[in-house]
Amino acid sequence: MKADLVSAIPNLRAFAVSLCGNADRADDLVQETLVKAWSSLSSFTEGTNLTAWLFTILRNIHYSEYRKRRRETPDPDGMIAARLVSLPAQNAHMDFLDFRSALQKLPLDQREALILVAASGLSYEEAATICGCAPGTMKSRVNRARNRLADVLSLSGASDIGDAYFVGEQSVLPRVGND
Repeated sequence: MKADLVSAIPNLRAFAVSLCGNADRADDLVQETLVKAWSSLSSFTEGTNLTAWLFTILRNIHYSEYRKRRRETPDPDGMIAARLVSLPAQNAHMDFLDFRSALQKLPLDQREALILVAASGLSYEEAATICGCAPGTMKSRVNRARNRLADVLSLSGASDIGDAYFVGEQSVLPRVGND
């Protein structure tokens, strides 16, 4: 079981980054997820999908903290954030920033669907279970997300948002493994 939890970390981290948009916060989310999963192993049903169970825990932790933080205003005038700006040195980094910015403009349900299905490699059924919706709803969310990204990135169509953006040497968001 411990090895299965450890092997799920890359997928959990990719999903966490897509939810919160911050690598450090994503690492914290993954750590909190693993601690909660380890302490709740008795509630996991053997023979079911461990990855889906972990994704659900991570998603629930994220939403709980998001609701709590939404009422906080740690940097209202933006002074701290303004000092942290650095310009990218490479064009590929700009492509990544454009894609990431476009991804963040998607509604959360569409962003989750696209990350779970396209980047994490889950089936529509597995992603639907994690998000608590029907597989048909998950397919619609992924389709809408791809169409919206195509519009925002000025691509010719949603077919341009296929695996090229998620896998391969030129990927903007690498696929993490169910290989």
